[in-house]
Amino acid sequence: MQKFHHYIIPLTVAFMLASCGGSQKKETKRATGTNTIDHAVHAPGAVSLAPLQRFRIKDDGLNAVYQQYQQLTSALTNGKLAEAKIASNALEAGAAEVQGGKGLASAAARIVEAPSIEKQRAHFASLSDAMIGLVKKAGVEGELYMDYCPMALDNKGAYWLSTDKEIRNPYFGEEMLTCGEVKETIK
Repeated sequence: MQKFHHYIIPLTVAFMLASCGGSQKKETKRATGTNTIDHAVHAPGAVSLAPLQRFRIKDDGLNAVYQQYQQLTSALTNGKLAEAKIASNALEAGAAEVQGGKGLASAAARIVEAPSIEKQRAHFASLSDAMIGLVKKAGVEGELYMDYCPMALDNKGAYWLSTDKEIRNPYFGEEMLTCGEVKETIK
């Protein structure tokens, strides 16, 4: 029986990586007009300094809130509890000023109060659903990607928004950074 356990764990990990595109890109560069944006897989604790936006949400208030959403996504991806709380606090304040932003503000408040990164990530799903609804209603200039991880929330699946086609999963972070796929391009 003990030999059997030695095979289960490696097989389970291999299956999870295969089902979620287990390869990780170390660095990509994308030219956008006159700007080049670097997207690197950061070591734990590293903060991305890449520009957050290659598009614009047509509602100025929501556009400003989306900047905090991107900071929150980055914090969750990098496993940074305190940074996620700070971004969520700012997102909550901004969402209160956005028409229809009550659900977004409420979800952000739950992330601020969450005692662990795992609980923050669980609340991020409802926040993302609210953000997706508001963004689709407002419209965008450029492209925004609606990403999906089928393994998030105990295999229930969850969505998030991204400005890049490259998957950087905020629900699992470094554990399964590239798990997921682009489900929709919002234009």
